[in-house]
Amino acid sequence: MSIIYPIFALVLLTFAVCFGVGLARLISVQKRQVSPKYYKLLSGYTPPDYVVKLGKNFDNLLEVPVLFYLLGVLMITLNLSSAFILNLAWGFVVFRLIHTIIHITYNAPTHRFLAYLVSCTILLVMWIEFMLIISQS
Repeated sequence: MSIIYPIFALVLLTFAVCFGVGLARLISVQKRQVSPKYYKLLSGYTPPDYVVKLGKNFDNLLEVPVLFYLLGVLMITLNLSSAFILNLAWGFVVFRLIHTIIHITYNAPTHRFLAYLVSCTILLVMWIEFMLIISQS
């Protein structure tokens, strides 16, 4: 199996949250919780928590995962495969999903941070393993 599959899974999660952000913003305007003017510059009003949580989670999915995508592209481009990295990639995706679920539901900072920390640690191990593979080539 190729690393493209966990990459695609994370892309799907990112788009799901992206569409969720758009839907939440539309709902907040329809319910008159926020003026449409707020979304011009994201200032002047205080949006409801559900809008903020989804927006922040979307931001999170565009930060650290960039390093995951880069590693995946390097693995594919260099025609490298590693069962260990592939398993870690799936672990990374699972913990990003857990992070997202925590973030957009009950949002306990400690639980959310633990999921984030595990996903970051997995990604670091992936990069270390990648460098070991490259150094042996």
